[in-house]
Amino acid sequence: MARFLSRPLASPARHSLTLGAPAPAAGSMEPRCCCCFSSSSPPPRLLFLLLLLGTSGFFQSYAVEVDVKDASNTTCLYAKWMMRFLIKYETNSSDYKNTTLNLSSSVTHNGSVCGNDTQAALLAVQFGEGHSWSINFTKTNETYQGDFITFTYNTNDTAVFPDAKRKGPITIVVKDTMRPVQLNNVFVCHNTDFFEAENVTQIFWNVTVQAFVQNGTIGKKESRCRADTPTSAPTVPPTIANVTTASTTTLSPAPTTAPKPVENPDTGNYSLKSGNKTCLLATVGLQLNVSQDKPLLININPKTTSADGACGNTTATLKLNDGNSTLIGFTFVVKNASASVQKFYLKEVNVTLLNRLNGSVISNADNNNFSKWDAFLGSSYMCRKEQTLEINEYLQIHTFNLWIQPFLVKANKFSTAEECFADSDLNFLIPIAVGMIRLSPGELSLLRKANSLLKEMCPALFCLTLFSLLF
Repeated sequence: MARFLSRPLASPARHSLTLGAPAPAAGSMEPRCCCCFSSSSPPPRLLFLLLLLGTSGFFQSYAVEVDVKDASNTTCLYAKWMMRFLIKYETNSSDYKNTTLNLSSSVTHNGSVCGNDTQAALLAVQFGEGHSWSINFTKTNETYQGDFITFTYNTNDTAVFPDAKRKGPITIVVKDTMRPVQLNNVFVCHNTDFFEAENVTQIFWNVTVQAFVQNGTIGKKESRCRADTPTSAPTVPPTIANVTTASTTTLSPAPTTAPKPVENPDTGNYSLKSGNKTCLLATVGLQLNVSQDKPLLININPKTTSADGACGNTTATLKLNDGNSTLIGFTFVVKNASASVQKFYLKEVNVTLLNRLNGSVISNADNNNFSKWDAFLGSSYMCRKEQTLEINEYLQIHTFNLWIQPFLVKANKFSTAEECFADSDLNFLIPIAVGMIRLSPGELSLLRKANSLLKEMCPALFCLTLFSLLF
């Protein structure tokens, strides 16, 4: 028998609705499940505000609780969590829109499986107009962990996708990054976690789950996610207190000079694979500058950041998820793809800031008009000095120790790097010629080589004098 229970999280009261379903046969391992959906009851003084926000769908996500039972009516898989989906889809006019898909108040659990030593456990839910989500768990003799997450969204749902060009169910599968959890332990993650793949960002928070429950008893010992575990160098997450929703607050333009934190961000190493081969390499320290009354600087912690994306012959995308509340996407393209000599460059950067408490989008900014970090195809681009990418007037990204190669990676190593001007030895020489001549990239490359050769042959002061005479 399947029971669906609805209750406010703040209240212990339960109201049940029993739906008819055939009971499992004796000895059958078909699970029996209880699926609960709930939302927080607001304090009276916030009721009016929440009613206003609720009309825009801002607080329309429900908590789901699934208690999967075996044939003996003993709990074998338990989960309680909240989730939301951000989806980018193509419209009939061939442009792209972003939409949010929340859990509805009607959630079913068809297909959930207890699992055993030879069969994976499966937690599956269905909701809304043809949408579904599932995760399978595998085990060893000592641990269990999430394996793959499968999400299907239906663009025939016109309330969510009013003008979708592609109609029907679309399924994506992502590898779960959940660390192995000791058997008999319950996995808990109160902070926001998310996965990004194929234009979909899956956001989770307030997660409690235990697979392969033994003797029907939920474990008392918790295994926490990375986001719940303090690090030696914690990031500064955006919260309701220091970043507000763009629709309700007007932000001030980004200041020309922003106060820097005591330390620059740590440098992270990221890579993507196509099959078994590395197709993109990136090394970079990232810092966000979010402007408001007081500028907010956020250092991205590489220890908690995961990389996703896609490689192609003329387009490559690197998506970074800091495991906290920030998603950053970099898109690289090849210009003059049909020319004999080709170069790549950074074309687009997208940044999404999430409220780590409820997974809602605080800010989303995109700039697809960049023409930076260019280098010849087959080479890499390097810039150790700080650079600034202005996403819009309210958001900037500062990069440090950048080394990037989005195409034609060989043997898992960076190819010869083309340096940015700020890193070059000519940085102290070129000001002499500023305003007198304009150097092409080829001439600048020759000048660098000449300067390097001259530095080996003569003192710096003599070289400086020589170049001043040349120009």
